[in-house]
Amino acid sequence: MSLFGNIFKKKEEPVRSYADFWNWYSKNAEKFYRVVKNHNDIEHGFFDKLSPKLDELMDGFWYLTGMDNDDTAELIITADGAIKNFVFVEELIEAAPPIKNWKFTALKPALTNSNISMSGYEFGKDTLHFYQNENPGYPDEIDITITHDQLTEENRKDIVTGVYIFLDNYLGELNFATMVDALEIIEKNDAEKELIPIEKLKDYLAWRQKEFVEKYDGVRHHTGEDEHSIMETKLENGRFLIGTINTGLLQWDQKASHPWILTVTIPYNGEENNGMPDEITYKALNEISDLILNELKDEDGYLNIGRETGNGEMEIYYACRDFRKPSKTLYRLQQEKTNQFEISYKFFKDKYWRTFDRLNPMSSGNIAANM
Repeated sequence: MSLFGNIFKKKEEPVRSYADFWNWYSKNAEKFYRVVKNHNDIEHGFFDKLSPKLDELMDGFWYLTGMDNDDTAELIITADGAIKNFVFVEELIEAAPPIKNWKFTALKPALTNSNISMSGYEFGKDTLHFYQNENPGYPDEIDITITHDQLTEENRKDIVTGVYIFLDNYLGELNFATMVDALEIIEKNDAEKELIPIEKLKDYLAWRQKEFVEKYDGVRHHTGEDEHSIMETKLENGRFLIGTINTGLLQWDQKASHPWILTVTIPYNGEENNGMPDEITYKALNEISDLILNELKDEDGYLNIGRETGNGEMEIYYACRDFRKPSKTLYRLQQEKTNQFEISYKFFKDKYWRTFDRLNPMSSGNIAANM
């Protein structure tokens, strides 16, 4: 009987949507709850079953679990700091139905007790301090320096790792990724300013964020009449990189209002054309560029800086007010074009667009023609 039961056992349906995932989870929720509550081999009894189902949705979902209270288990879905996946984690948790004995959380939350012990060192109010760095040329940048009482060159790797984990716990995954622009970790004796207790960092960041939002709320830039330049740069390998850049936009004095830089990379085979695409490939690349442009509009807070083509790839650049819509747009496009191009994309924060300093048409090595 068991033999025939195994032969004819219905194969589990693949997870294609958030609803599919939560339907599957609901059917197994009671069993998973017992595993977590009883600490009964969580890796095998829960994670080994959860992981492939999340992978069926998309790559980039990570997870944590534990008991929130005596009767409630918590599942935290995290992007492990990958900005481009934050929106998908948030959407997945938003789609979760009420399930008895379970709490679901998007991204690692700020913890009440964020002190940690790691590699024989303590990380918390007794060992960590900070101060802010001010640069008149970049007034909106949140640049902080953190000290650890026991940091030396010999233990730097362990201490730096511990500080980052502490900040993830203390601020929460979303706040740490979005509120801190630059971070340096130094020995206490190297501090150049008065040290502030680490427990005041959260209030400092909240104050700076409030100021930033008030300053740039509603700021938009319309690119229709901007000046563009065609630029040509010679690479070390002798090939040329051809760019079309919105040089007028690069002179804008409110760059910080669009602090998220999106870079889209589309590789192609240019070996037979000195690194440049052939006519058919170039047309296909243009179509993708136009699709992105039609989705990410300047009036919605997505500014097309331009693009560069050569050496076997096209790179497209945007400055964005937010990373959520662009993440969804690029992920969808990546899936739709998977048989044509291996599209990749990334986000990083650069409030003053220093990434694009090299695209200044007056810089050495650049040849520009205005459009």
